[in-house]
Amino acid sequence: MKQWAKYEDTLEILRSTVKPWSNVQKVAITQALDRYIAVDIVAKDNYPSRELSAMDGYAFKWSQNLSELNLTTDLPAGTDKGLVINENECIKTFTGSLMSEGTDTLIPVENVEINGNKILIKKQVPKGFAVREIGESYKKGEILIKKGAKLGYAEIALLAELGEFHVSVFIRPRVAILATGSEIKDLGEALENPAQIRSSNHIALAMMMQKMGAEPIVCEIVRDKKELVQEAIVNALKSADVLITTGGVSMGDYDFVKAALKDNFNIIIDGAGIKPGRHIKVATSGDKYIFALPGFPYSAMVMCVLYVRVLLNAWFGVSEPKLTAILDEDYTKRSPFLEFTAVNLSVRDGKIYANLDGKKLGSSAIVNNLTNEAALLIVPKETEFIAKGEVVEILRMV
Repeated sequence: MKQWAKYEDTLEILRSTVKPWSNVQKVAITQALDRYIAVDIVAKDNYPSRELSAMDGYAFKWSQNLSELNLTTDLPAGTDKGLVINENECIKTFTGSLMSEGTDTLIPVENVEINGNKILIKKQVPKGFAVREIGESYKKGEILIKKGAKLGYAEIALLAELGEFHVSVFIRPRVAILATGSEIKDLGEALENPAQIRSSNHIALAMMMQKMGAEPIVCEIVRDKKELVQEAIVNALKSADVLITTGGVSMGDYDFVKAALKDNFNIIIDGAGIKPGRHIKVATSGDKYIFALPGFPYSAMVMCVLYVRVLLNAWFGVSEPKLTAILDEDYTKRSPFLEFTAVNLSVRDGKIYANLDGKKLGSSAIVNNLTNEAALLIVPKETEFIAKGEVVEILRMV
């Protein structure tokens, strides 16, 4: 009986082969959404560099029991009149305006009554009220976005605030996706008999690659012929940094992917003691990688997360997105392996809960187990049962 390698051991093998991904390009920040940044972004100055008003009101120097102020002038946002405000004076100030010299507090318009050029204070405020301090957002030298971060709308807004127009990002690795199997049909092809199915693997994996920061190349589906499979693998690698295949890695007579890897490439991972996907194969060809995933859609998507994402994250310097949750129901393990089971996540009272509502256990072919932003419950090999209410480890999908 085959001795399956431990999952963590296979990850160690994979990571030990990874060289830094140094392929970088500059893009406009408006084109940088969901790209992985290749440099640390450091604040060049304090922001704000001067004290600012946080709302509309009247800026003045605070003192206890002050009831009346003399109004001098106003200061719209975006202007600097260089005014000095004396005690018992105030200046009408607007949201985002500079706090004038001699002022340290802002009183809102609704807290005062205007009587000519006099401001009568109806409701006091504490010293420093509604004033944004120097460096409140960030201080000079502070790392604001770390290398390897995925740029979302907030990060891009921050880059705009910093005055950055271009940003250095990692070039997307090119990932070829090759589905194999005489029983599968591509999009738009008619099913000729009940034994045939429409392939969803190559489409799902292409979408996952986009989410993970790679550029997918969807290859034509290859039928189960040894020569065709070998030729397709070699051709796909010519234009890609990574090749993902689906199907053909188990123990069947038509599993030609496994034979092609053994005959032509350096296999670094030959199976793992996990469910699903224990027949996983990972091979290298120079600096390029081949991930031979199972043919079942659920298994292929899970294995893409467990292995392909590890490579991409290692290239980009990204940590794996693990978290903990409270199990919302009892769970009985179904295999002697380390299991990754699809679950739903919800938040109640500030805590994350995991449940299996709508999940159909026991099959690696059910695509809809991963819909609605499902995550993976990690069930250790030694664990046979997890009781409701226990804290469990969760691995996010994409």
